[in-house]
Amino acid sequence: MKDTLTVEEREDIEIELLLQAIYSVSGFDFRKYMRSSIKRRVENRMRLDHIRRISGMIEMVLYDKGYVEKLLNDFSINVTEMFRDPDFFKAFRLKIVPLLKQLPEIRIWHAGCSTGEEAFSMAILLKEEGLYEKAKIYATDMNEDILRHAEKGILPLNRMQSYTKNYLQAGGKQEFSEYYTTDYQNAYLNSSLLKNIVFFQHNLVTDGSFNEFHIILCRNVMIYFTGELQAYVNHLFYDSLSKKGFLAVGSKETLHASSLSEDYEDFDSKERIYRKL
Repeated sequence: MKDTLTVEEREDIEIELLLQAIYSVSGFDFRKYMRSSIKRRVENRMRLDHIRRISGMIEMVLYDKGYVEKLLNDFSINVTEMFRDPDFFKAFRLKIVPLLKQLPEIRIWHAGCSTGEEAFSMAILLKEEGLYEKAKIYATDMNEDILRHAEKGILPLNRMQSYTKNYLQAGGKQEFSEYYTTDYQNAYLNSSLLKNIVFFQHNLVTDGSFNEFHIILCRNVMIYFTGELQAYVNHLFYDSLSKKGFLAVGSKETLHASSLSEDYEDFDSKERIYRKL
């Protein structure tokens, strides 16, 4: 039996207990997220709320429902933008769109969609390629507050200049300003872009497949998962893809280490696009 625990060992135990408390109270399971990412978010919340020890957060989770929701928002990954990584969307337009034109309908799943910018980007791309009317985009996230914001199609006006640059680099064919109206604070996407996007809650850790898709995009989400959780989610995506369907992951992610790597064609290695065999 050890006489004493180090500060780091105590914190690891407390974080484990905190994540177990969150799961027990809310049903949201962060126990297989990368500890380094969780620890940063926990430490930031402790600073904001002037809490000295993680054990104090555990008590708040157990007895204050509002605090659980605050932590769920902290743990959500909400980094996104319109036409993020323009080269990816350019490759999608040039290499995948010609194949989609052969399909009678197109089902796309944006997993971990955050505030919806990548789903909106896909809607614009498909519209320009004459495919939007036969497409259905399913945009999911674990965070209900984020989804309620996303479905409104409202973007911060101060981001539109950088979004326009991304759009042009991604091979955009129109004036980007044609897709939204503005006031002094926000940009409002045209309702025609939103009609075929369905936003709803889905938790990659605990929820199963809900349809068969021609394309699944989950970009820069799984980098926050442990290897075990990544393997689980990769199997979920494989089971959710139609034959010859496409899986797009983030620039820092790969299927090469996955047990499923032999079940995919490396369709575009640079942009991390894989095709189910």
